[in-house]
Amino acid sequence: MGRGDDEKASAAADRRCRNQAGPEKAAAESGVNVDRTAGLSRKEARFASLDPMLLGCGSGPTRRRWIVARRPTFPRPTIWHMTPSTVDTFASEVLAIEVDGHVATLWLDRPEKRNAMGPAFWSDLPLAMAAIGSEPEIRAVVVAARGPHFSVGLDLVAMSGLTGPTATGNGAPLSMAARARSARAEILRLQASVSSVAECGLPVIAAIHGYCIGGGVDLVAACDIRLASADAIFSVRETKVAIVADVGSLQRLPHIIGKGHLAELAYTGKDITAARAEQIGLVNQVSTDADAVLADARAMAAEIAANSPLAVQGTKAVLGAGEGRSVAAGLDYVATWNAGFLASDDLLEAMTAFIEKRPGVFTGR
Repeated sequence: MGRGDDEKASAAADRRCRNQAGPEKAAAESGVNVDRTAGLSRKEARFASLDPMLLGCGSGPTRRRWIVARRPTFPRPTIWHMTPSTVDTFASEVLAIEVDGHVATLWLDRPEKRNAMGPAFWSDLPLAMAAIGSEPEIRAVVVAARGPHFSVGLDLVAMSGLTGPTATGNGAPLSMAARARSARAEILRLQASVSSVAECGLPVIAAIHGYCIGGGVDLVAACDIRLASADAIFSVRETKVAIVADVGSLQRLPHIIGKGHLAELAYTGKDITAARAEQIGLVNQVSTDADAVLADARAMAAEIAANSPLAVQGTKAVLGAGEGRSVAAGLDYVATWNAGFLASDDLLEAMTAFIEKRPGVFTGR
């Protein structure tokens, strides 16, 4: 290639760079003014005013590419960032966590109020479940209660503001729509609190004694397994206090006891005994008293914890994913799950333990 060819190639490269830099650069060299913000929104105009080199023009290692697009106009959800507690740092006036080996016990710890569910309970329950879930050595959870009763449900006095404020801070009355929006947000918060139990990746066993009423039933319905003492009394009580149950009983119990039994309990608000609860499938078994049901729940949790945590937690995930899906969809899901998780150290340990005729010692790897 001769000198003339080199000059032509260089000139072509310069033209390409000017084209990439946009018409504004070429216009600047020609002395013509170009308005790059014409027809753009204020936000788009602000991006358009940036140096073309930052918008993707030019070459070399400093080249970057920005994509400018209109943001959607619908509101985006608020994300709250909290520093998660651990089991050791978790603190609450109404809940307590106790760990023994691979089993955690979450205590409802407001016995003087029969474990009525006030503001602290609804705020602290998700934090407690997050703390338990953050500990890799914990493999099963027992939910139990201190005092003579599991829970009498919602603290109606402390939670009297559920319907929302009636006026603004300066005393101006709120519209019905504004009050409804505030009440709905509060109900969703309470629902999310109980759902933190259902969404825990670990198996959760409820050990129930004494009264389990209203919100107490919501809580145990979010557990995987329910055991009760002989003195346990259950009630979906909300209709007796002019409330539609709204924290999970009406949604979870149909899958546990069936629609007919739920309709009876929810419409009447009646109390049922532990024997009736066992008969309709609300509880798996009935123990003699509060101490016995706690011991039975912990023994079951320990039996679960002795298995491979990968397999146990995978089983819970597959069961949850299958709810509301066809058998074919559920089978497809578990095929994908096992394709990713089957080849584990725990599987090798299970085979080795079988050959050596000893219990497996699983690590969750």
